[in-house]
Amino acid sequence: MRTALVVVDLQNDFCAGPLAAARFRGRPGTLERVTANAGRAVELARRAGTEVVFVRFLGDVEYQRPSWRRRDRVLGKAPKCLAGSWGAQFHGVAPAPGERVFTKYACFDAFFAHGFGQHLRRRRIGHLVLAGVYADVCVDSTARTAFQKGFHLTVLTDCTAALHRSDEETLRFMETVYGARTVTHDRPGSWTRCDGEEGEWSPPEASKAASAGPR
Repeated sequence: MRTALVVVDLQNDFCAGPLAAARFRGRPGTLERVTANAGRAVELARRAGTEVVFVRFLGDVEYQRPSWRRRDRVLGKAPKCLAGSWGAQFHGVAPAPGERVFTKYACFDAFFAHGFGQHLRRRRIGHLVLAGVYADVCVDSTARTAFQKGFHLTVLTDCTAALHRSDEETLRFMETVYGARTVTHDRPGSWTRCDGEEGEWSPPEASKAASAGPR
């Protein structure tokens, strides 16, 4: 079964500059450290022959659904990662030629990005390794759907950071609820491939039985 490293929302508005600094209340230097570690994880994945997939967020008002617009209005939130802006550009990492980039339009979950799930199925990927921001928002939203769709999960603990909750609480939640493995990026042998029985680690939705049956 194949593994993919999924790099979530490592973009300027989330990782650098005044907007990121105003929102992130964690320890100084955390976002810089997370971005640097994620960049190293990308290089390790490439060396190991593990597929790297990038996910990015665009938050323009025209992409927002009514509930999103209302939330921003009530809480005084400004749109982030506007299409074509510096804030929407990748920070510290960049896709290599041939690596896929999937775009989320004002939503958290990578599976809402057009073609993301289909790409994983087509490539027979059954194990997702998650890196990026924020651990308790877009990373968690993606992990939740991935788990329910049958993907096995690993979270690179030093390649992500939480925005609203503590890192420890967020990672413990993903371990407990999704069965996610949590490791640091500097142990590529533990995350660039999957070990386990063939049946246990078979790609999700690989057979009719996986999608049939009672709801």
